[in-house]
Amino acid sequence: MTDIQDICASRTATIREAMALLNRSGVQMLLLLDDDGRLQRTVTDGDLRRLLLAGRELSDTLADLPAIHSVTAPESVSRKTALALMDEKVIDHLPLVNADGQVVDLLHRRDVGKQILLSTPHMGEAELQFVEEAFRTNWIAPLGPNVDAFERELTDVVGIAHGAAVSSGTAAIHLAVRMLGVRPGDRVFCSTLTFAASANPIVYEGGEPVFIDCEPGSWNMSPAALERAFGAARAEGWMPKAVIVVNLYGQSADMDALIEICDRHGVPVIEDAAESLGARYKGKPSGIHGLMGIYSFNGNKIITTSGGGMLVSNDEDLIKRARFLATQARDPAPHYQHSEIGFNYRMSNILAGVGRGQLQVLEERVLARRAVFEAYRDQLSDIPGLEWMPEPDWSYSTRWLTAFTLDPAVSGLTAGEFIKRLAEEMIEARPVWKPMHLQPVFSGARHFTHGNEPVSDRIFETGVCLPSGSNMSPDEMERIISSMKAIFSGR
Repeated sequence: MTDIQDICASRTATIREAMALLNRSGVQMLLLLDDDGRLQRTVTDGDLRRLLLAGRELSDTLADLPAIHSVTAPESVSRKTALALMDEKVIDHLPLVNADGQVVDLLHRRDVGKQILLSTPHMGEAELQFVEEAFRTNWIAPLGPNVDAFERELTDVVGIAHGAAVSSGTAAIHLAVRMLGVRPGDRVFCSTLTFAASANPIVYEGGEPVFIDCEPGSWNMSPAALERAFGAARAEGWMPKAVIVVNLYGQSADMDALIEICDRHGVPVIEDAAESLGARYKGKPSGIHGLMGIYSFNGNKIITTSGGGMLVSNDEDLIKRARFLATQARDPAPHYQHSEIGFNYRMSNILAGVGRGQLQVLEERVLARRAVFEAYRDQLSDIPGLEWMPEPDWSYSTRWLTAFTLDPAVSGLTAGEFIKRLAEEMIEARPVWKPMHLQPVFSGARHFTHGNEPVSDRIFETGVCLPSGSNMSPDEMERIISSMKAIFSGR
């Protein structure tokens, strides 16, 4: 924004004074105001040159400037509307006027032209070195030194014995489900408040997902709901082949309680830590508590390889088996021989190089996202009806996405209305994940609730995710926070 006092003039100003004012301001435009501060028109250096070419002197005033209709917008205009108006009129500056026609501000295209996205990749310098090494050595195809090193380095960081780098977090879950022997008709318990990639691999193998509600204290799988599901399964004479526990938005589930229940029934746990690399549960890294864990390196995650994932475990045989299946299940023969169906799931050497560079700044990225959350919480603490995603004592969340719920009865806005209002300011916000048991594709699936009412449904109806990138600038943070304050104060 520009201080409009620095670019305002009246018709009594001389051409020389107007030119000097233009030169000092650097805006390339003046606002010609009447005695009551109402905008008469805008003035450019071209307008002043035309006066001189028409025979006026530098000492003459601006009185002879013809009246024109300058493009303006009300002071409450949204960024999206303002940008559309600038595009339509092919202008870079837009005066904002109040109800009395007085100019209150000047909006620059550069102030509105960039949308703030939810979570963008944050690249550094080390990534390029590893990628260039891959090009230099011609290790372009899947597998190679970067893949091997990325597996070692990541497993060292999280403190687990073995890892297999694959093409996506979804592929890692699929391999885990496949290796646990899920077959058509088998059931697998899965968190319901998650992205579809957590549940889809169950169906890839012909299995049936059974969805487990979350608990209000962490938004992750509820031990109480899991107990209910096991109780029903036992009464009906069956057991699930596995339990997929998802760590939502960078926060670990209560793994000790969940694993104790699963161990009691002899059922293995797959820990879906796609969103929680860098988080800790009771001081231990997220993703290493089940029989197998998975991480995602999608473009929006804490660290990225553009697209990729990793399956980890302390069981070496499982990881060896995963690598075999992920490489088209090719038998150890001098010719191409396959005794079972495999997948093309291995990570490329180039992308693994990106991951190696990203891994070096993992802790920095986590701290940056936690700082984003703290800034939101500190500066928006007085907004009524807004409750942040809780962080239990046993959790150290990455705050991959800053999330909150909004009570419309208190705030005066629904989550959907708030998201639309932010979109008008060219700020991307999204609802929390739609629970799997509410998805049309899983409409026939069973669902076990935490209590009498499903907690996940309420969080979905009222939940919002805010821009949370570790590379957001202070100006972007201020823009989001100011926009939120304006939305709630003007409800």
